[in-house]
Amino acid sequence: MTTTAELMRAWRGPAIFTYGFRPFFFGAGVWAALTMAIWVAVISGAMTLPSAFDPVAWHAHEVMFGYLGAVIAGFLLTAVPNWTGRLPIVGWPLAGLAALWLAGRVAVAFSAALPPLLVAVIDLSGLAALAGFLAREIIAGRNWRNLIVLAMLSALVVANGLFHWEAARGGSPAQGIGFRLALSAGILLLSVIGGRIIPSFTRNWLVKRGNPARPAAPDRFDQITIGATLAALVAWTLAPTSMVAGLALLICAALQFWRLNRWSWRHTGAEPLVWILHLGYAFVPLGALAMGLAILFPAQMAGIGAQHLWMAGALGTMTIAVMTRATLGHTGQALTANRSTVAIYLAIVGAVVCRFVAGFDLALSSVLLDIAGTLWCAGFLGFAVVYGRLLLRPKSQK
Repeated sequence: MTTTAELMRAWRGPAIFTYGFRPFFFGAGVWAALTMAIWVAVISGAMTLPSAFDPVAWHAHEVMFGYLGAVIAGFLLTAVPNWTGRLPIVGWPLAGLAALWLAGRVAVAFSAALPPLLVAVIDLSGLAALAGFLAREIIAGRNWRNLIVLAMLSALVVANGLFHWEAARGGSPAQGIGFRLALSAGILLLSVIGGRIIPSFTRNWLVKRGNPARPAAPDRFDQITIGATLAALVAWTLAPTSMVAGLALLICAALQFWRLNRWSWRHTGAEPLVWILHLGYAFVPLGALAMGLAILFPAQMAGIGAQHLWMAGALGTMTIAVMTRATLGHTGQALTANRSTVAIYLAIVGAVVCRFVAGFDLALSSVLLDIAGTLWCAGFLGFAVVYGRLLLRPKSQK
C-alpha cells in the first residue's frame, strides 16, 4: 500500500475504522453526553457509581482523560499523517486503540471491584499507546517541530498516573496535582494547535470571500505568549493558590487576548465554522483571567466556576469546533455550518455560561447547574446524532 486512499479502500471492515477521527470523535461525543447525564444523576442522588473514585473525581477524570483523551486521539491520528507524510493507522490497529480507550472508561467506572493498579494500567494503556504512535511517527518522519505535542501528550499520561495514585491513597484527586497537570497540558496543547489552525483556517476563508483582512502570521509574539502561558500553567500546577501563580495567569490572559485579537476575528461572523474557533479560543484568556482573579481575590471570584471556563469553555468549545470542521472536511462535505451545527455550538456555549454564573448566584445555582448539564448533553448528543451519519458511513455516502 502506497497511499492513504489505497489503504482505506483495502479495509473491508466497518467504515468507522477507516480513519482515526471516526471512532474517537464519535466516542467523544457520546461519552461527553453520557458522562454528564450520569454526573447529574449521581449528584441528585438518583444513582450510585460502582467506582472507587469519589463522584467529583470520576467526573473530573472522565472529562480530562475520557472525553479529552478521545478528542486528542482522533485529532492526532488524523493530523500526524499530514505532518509526517506517512500512512495513517487503519483497520484493526485503529480498532485496537479505540478498544483500549473504551476499556479505560469501563475500568474506571467499575473500579470499586478491581485492584487500583489494574485499573490504572488499563486506563493508561490507551494514552500511552497513542504517545508511542506519535513518537514513532515523529522519529520516522523526522518531524521534530511536533516534539512539543509529544511532550504535552506525555504530560497527560503522567497526569493520569498521578490522578490514579492520588485516588488510591484516598485523597481528593479532583483537587490534586494530577488533575492540574492534565488541565494545564490540555490548555497548552490547545494554545499550540490553536495558534496553527485558527489563523490558517481564518485566512483561507477570508481569501475565499475576497476579504482583504488577514490574521497575523506566527511570529516572536506567539512564542512569547506560549512561553508565558507555559510559565503560568507550571506555577498554577505546582502552587495553585500562590500570588505568583495568580499574577502569572493575569499576564498570560493579557497576552492571549492580544494574540487572539491579531487573528481577524471581527471578520468571521458570517461563518459559524470559523467564528466558533475564535470563540472557543477566547475561553483560554478568559479562563486565565478568572483563575488569576480567583487566586488573588477569592472572596469575589468563584474558583470552581473560573476553572470551568477552561474545562468546559476552552476545551469543550474548541474541541467541538475542531471535531465538526474535521469531520466535514475529511468526509467530503462543504465547509460550512448548517443550523444543526449552530445549535450544537450554542448549546455548549450556553452550558459554559450557565456553569460559570452558577458559581456566583447561590440562589439559582441548582437551576443553573441543571440547565448547564442539559445543554451540555444536548450539544454533544446532537453532535453524535448529526455527525454520526458521517462518521459511521463510508466517505462516498452522505
